[in-house]
Amino acid sequence: MTRPPFASLLVLTLLATTLATSAAQALEGDASAPIQVEADRLDLDDRAGTAVYQGDVNIQQGSMQLTGDRVEIQRNAAGQLTSATATGQRAYLEQKPAPDQPLVRAWGRTVVYHVAERRIELIDQAELHQGGDTFDGGYLEYFLDRRVVQARADAEGVDERQRVRMTLEPEQQDGQ
Repeated sequence: MTRPPFASLLVLTLLATTLATSAAQALEGDASAPIQVEADRLDLDDRAGTAVYQGDVNIQQGSMQLTGDRVEIQRNAAGQLTSATATGQRAYLEQKPAPDQPLVRAWGRTVVYHVAERRIELIDQAELHQGGDTFDGGYLEYFLDRRVVQARADAEGVDERQRVRMTLEPEQQDGQ
């Protein structure tokens, strides 16, 4: 795997780093797996296409897990899931992109999963882990299929500026 030189990352105002050369696909069974939800309360508005879960919410579908104090799920007119937004002191999302890829783990005060785009937004105290690589900042955006991270120190919804930090594990050479 080839990573851009660290010096070039300092020049960018928007951190965009490719974590792998091949596109990752979610585990095949995830999309067709049943969605299991646990919460203290549910407010469902079928006409608006929203479901709001509150109180220690835990949503599981295949390898994907989403947790938060409150989770709002949006559906389009065809009834398809379009987004899931988790909020709380430490909302959390995890998913295994492919059998041979490490688990992606993500935190933030707000975690938004855009289903069709397979894109995750982490807002305020954002943190992303994949294997030994970690990213922190006020706002992180992660594209699951392209395995691209974009990070900013501040953005809408971020309480105070949170500098971008990253740790990249060195690649293991053959024979080591």
